[in-house]
This record gives sequence, C-alpha cells and structure tokens, in this order.
Amino acid sequence: MGIVGLPNVGKSTVFNSLTRAGAEAQNYPFTTIDPNLGVAMVPDGRLDALARVMASKRVVPATVDFVDIAGLVRGASAGEGLGNQFLGHIRECEAIAHVVRCFEDENVVHVHGEVDPEGDVETIDTELLLADLASVERRLERVGRAAKSGDATLKAEAAELEKLRDHLSEGSPARAYPRSEALAEAMGTLISAKPTLYVANVEEEAVAEGNRYSSRVEKLAAREGAEAVRISAKLEAEILDLPQEEAAEYLAMLGVETTGFEEFVRSAYRLLGLVTFFTAAEKEARAWTVRKGSTVRRAAGRIHTDMERGFIAAEVGDWEDLVNAGSWARAREEAKVRLEGRDYVVEDGDTVLVRFNV
Repeated sequence: MGIVGLPNVGKSTVFNSLTRAGAEAQNYPFTTIDPNLGVAMVPDGRLDALARVMASKRVVPATVDFVDIAGLVRGASAGEGLGNQFLGHIRECEAIAHVVRCFEDENVVHVHGEVDPEGDVETIDTELLLADLASVERRLERVGRAAKSGDATLKAEAAELEKLRDHLSEGSPARAYPRSEALAEAMGTLISAKPTLYVANVEEEAVAEGNRYSSRVEKLAAREGAEAVRISAKLEAEILDLPQEEAAEYLAMLGVETTGFEEFVRSAYRLLGLVTFFTAAEKEARAWTVRKGSTVRRAAGRIHTDMERGFIAAEVGDWEDLVNAGSWARAREEAKVRLEGRDYVVEDGDTVLVRFNV
C-alpha cells in the first residue's frame, strides 16, 4: 500500500508510526525522494487469544507492506517536483492510503497556504487522473493504429479505451469505471483504478471526536464509497517509544483507547482484499494472509509449498470455537472441527491444520 498526499501533511510520520521504520520526517517539501519501505503488523486479538489457550511459545501476526511516497504537487503529472518518478512509485502499489491534512499548525507550512481537505484531495486526484489520461491516450493511439488491420479484439479495446478516456476527462477516477475484459490489461496500469483509503491526520485533541476538517474528509470518502480513518500522526510519534502503561494512561487522558493506528492497518488489510487464517499449536501461533476467495489448498501453500503440493485435506475450525474448547483435541470431541477438501474457500478467522504427504 502506497502512502500519498501533498507535502507536509504528515505522510512520513504516519509511515513511521505504522512501521517503526524511522523514515526522515521534516518540515519542508520533498524530504522523501526515494520511497521508504516498511512492514506493519496487523493487530489481531483473535491471534492473541489462540496463542494464550494453546500456550504458544511464539506469536507471529499478519503484516501489510507500506511505501512512503514523496509529496505530490500541482503539475506532478507533467514532471513537476520529480512527479514522474513519484507517480511511477504509486503505480507499483496495489492500493493507496491518501493522507489529508486536518490540523492547523502555524509551525508547519501548508503548500497552498491554508488547511483545505477537499482542495488537497482534488489536487492529488487531478494529478493522478491527468497521468492516467495521458497513459490511456498513448495506449489508444497504439491500439487504434493496430485495429485498422480489422482485428475484432483490438477494435473492441479501442472502443472501450475511447469511453474510458472520456470518463477520465470528466474528472472521474478509473476505479469508478465499469470493468470489462477488453480493458483488463489497461486498467492494471492506471493509478486512479487503485482502491483508496482516506486518512484524516488530526491534532491530538481531535482523535476521539474528530474536527471540522476530518468530518469533511469522511463525507468526501462516503460520496466515493471509500473508507476513511482518523489518526493523529503527532500523537503516534509521541507515544511511539513510551512504555505500554504510560502510553495507555496518555490515551485515556485524551479520552481514546487507541490512536487510530489499529483501524488504519485493518482498513488497509480489507482494502487489499485480504483475509486471515490461523495456525495454532504449542510451538507457534501465526496469522497467515491470503486473498479473499482462496482455496484451503492455496492457503496451505502459504505455510509451505510442500503442503500445497502434497495436500490431502485440512481440519478447519472457527478461531472462537478453538479458544472456547481450549485445544484441538477438545474441539474435535465437541464436533467444532470439520474435515475440508482442497476446494474449500478459506473464511476470515478459520484455524487450519493441514494434512499432506510428499
């Protein structure tokens, strides 16, 4: 997931809080020229509960990879502010977390002079749309020439590309355009086709209830059918190195249980179309990531390729049933575990024990 936004909106601070990666965060544009890469652990109480009842010696959570991409500016699609380089970094991501400034601070300059969430979002969206429009027009020119040979497939793609070009020209993102087989390859290269999560970066005091700026971001996201989360990058930075007890006391003083970090990571996880399944035993309890709709045989391959190759069957139980039973043996006695074949589709929260032979 790529973290994008205007300069000085708090992207790198958000990235640091998510990944503990220590990216440079300063009060001037283009601090981040090369993208920073980091991994965020996905908080999951289900895994913790399984680890407790199984007395697991090791606990391994699921993760999401984040990329901190330098701040975009007006004209990025035409190369302003190293725009072509930064847009290329976004293209390599599967989804976008758009950080929007929702705080006032005279010590942190705003590139446009005032806090304006809708205007900031429009600036970024316009640059992404212009970049996509240029990409579609280049492809249309190439496909259009090839279609003159009379190839029906190329003609169909050219016709769809013309409609997509008009859609983008009207200011609508590619993700709002109906998917079609003819455009499958083209859509895969478009930035505005990527699912987007809006991140309202607020001051510490606004984490619990939000503020007038964050509410505008939430309304904007709702109009698009997108998710929005509220987070205070400054607060995250302040509690990053505090002992857990002190951090909890500080949050309680602000009237919140968490800073928004957990919901941000979970929302990113959902946006990427991922589900979690678990393996749990005395040696280790682990959360595994698979695409939604994956079969249990494919999921077994996430654990080890030998398991997928030699898959026989899988014992599957809901995580909560396993926790209540206290062990695999007791869960079997209570008929809370079932035997599933290779085509079973893994559900979020399944706990799996794979039978295989190689």
